[in-house]
Amino acid sequence: MLFRRIAKFAGADLPPIVAAIRLSGVIAASSVARRGLSLEALAEPIERAFALPDVSAVALIINSPGGSPVQSALIAGRIRQLSAEKSVPVLAFVEDVAASGGYWLACAADEIVADPASIVGSIGVISAGFGFQQAIARLGVERRVYTSGTSKSMLDPFQPEKPEDVAHLKGLQEEVHDGFRQWVRARRGARLAGQDEASLFSGAFWSGARAKELGLVDRLGDMRSTLRERFGEKVRIQVVNPTRRAGLGRFIGLDSRVLSADLADGLIDAAEQRSIYARFGL
Repeated sequence: MLFRRIAKFAGADLPPIVAAIRLSGVIAASSVARRGLSLEALAEPIERAFALPDVSAVALIINSPGGSPVQSALIAGRIRQLSAEKSVPVLAFVEDVAASGGYWLACAADEIVADPASIVGSIGVISAGFGFQQAIARLGVERRVYTSGTSKSMLDPFQPEKPEDVAHLKGLQEEVHDGFRQWVRARRGARLAGQDEASLFSGAFWSGARAKELGLVDRLGDMRSTLRERFGEKVRIQVVNPTRRAGLGRFIGLDSRVLSADLADGLIDAAEQRSIYARFGL
């Protein structure tokens, strides 16, 4: 960047710069999914992207099936704050999928560009689990739970479902869903005009081509072609991503059992992410 400042001072004709941030993976707090997307992991690269000298725009390269609504809102909020402070436009480019929280992130952009075959939408809220009460009964296992609040063991997977617990959960889901709807309406505005909102916000998902017809994205295409069209053939794309650090264990000789546990956690994390992508046929 020092060379760029000197060249600019000398009056050289410099190519425009676009900072690109890759948002790939499930959205979750870093303590839950170490390889996922969280504000903790992304705050620093987002700051760096907007701080690049003479940056013409920030591009979000999105490939996410969603996850935590809280982290989605935090990441998108930080992007919007910096975009306003620095007066830098934001463009989102959807690769394989921008669904649920992934679409929440896409809406942080001023313009959304999607591949025609990508998956877009899933504007809804989901909770999933299992019920094991019959399984433990067959095994002769007695469940013992002691609480100081009548709702403390709500939705216990080892006990039969209670209608009032399910109603409470659905109420929480509707609150989150309403926030999601408000965010999409605020960011997409008139581009959603004429659409059936009941269908649009039903949790359904569509191809990128159909999403354009629905007003969920602005155009079809890819990042490089779009940026060259917008900023010229000489545009420079500078990728700004979190720094990946090697595991400390390999340097200080941690016990192999610790490393094995770390590997096991990684495999479980990967399996969980794989299952979420599978919901969209990916």
